[in-house]
Amino acid sequence: MNNRAILELRNISKDYKQGSGIVEVLKDFSLSVNPGEIIAIIGASGCGKSTLLHIAGLLDRPTTGEVLIDSKIIADDDKVRTNMRLEYIGFVYQYHHLLKDFNARENIALPRLIAGKNYEEALEDADELLGFLELENRSFNFPGELSGGQQQRVAIARALINKPKIILADEPTGNLDPYSAQKVLELLTSTVKESNMAAIIVTHNQQISSFVDRVYKIG
Repeated sequence: MNNRAILELRNISKDYKQGSGIVEVLKDFSLSVNPGEIIAIIGASGCGKSTLLHIAGLLDRPTTGEVLIDSKIIADDDKVRTNMRLEYIGFVYQYHHLLKDFNARENIALPRLIAGKNYEEALEDADELLGFLELENRSFNFPGELSGGQQQRVAIARALINKPKIILADEPTGNLDPYSAQKVLELLTSTVKESNMAAIIVTHNQQISSFVDRVYKIG
């Protein structure tokens, strides 16, 4: 494992104005994650887990503190942040957000097309991931024809297709039955390890500890 952190959060605090007052969501939170390492952040609903993940993924800005990716402090510039997201980060959410009018391989290929690859190359990359995730027999199925677990596996493939260095997963098993949740966690964590990515998984699932290297509790 590379012992240089690919993602660091330094003294992150986040406040929101609410009426005439201020709500403190996060206070002075720090973590780092290395390539090949998986970290879980657990806590009750509303404790700031998703806010923390959005800050780590450059979708939100902290009130105070710094985010570093590959040892670089991320500037406040929107274009820089967008480019860093495209180059470094893959997102997996609780709800899969698949496009209903596109089949599995087309849904997976979309980020590759956005990144500028041609259509045939993007579909070839999607087919490779479908095989890796044991979904090749579902390539031409639309989301409505897939089970919840299969839909989430397609969403994971979509997050992986641009070969990000960091995977950020927000309650990735929240909508799944226990069996499907177990399989999705096994798949996600084994894929991260085999590809030497870094991952942060936000969840309220207390069983996550058996799948990850470190657990942070907040709230």
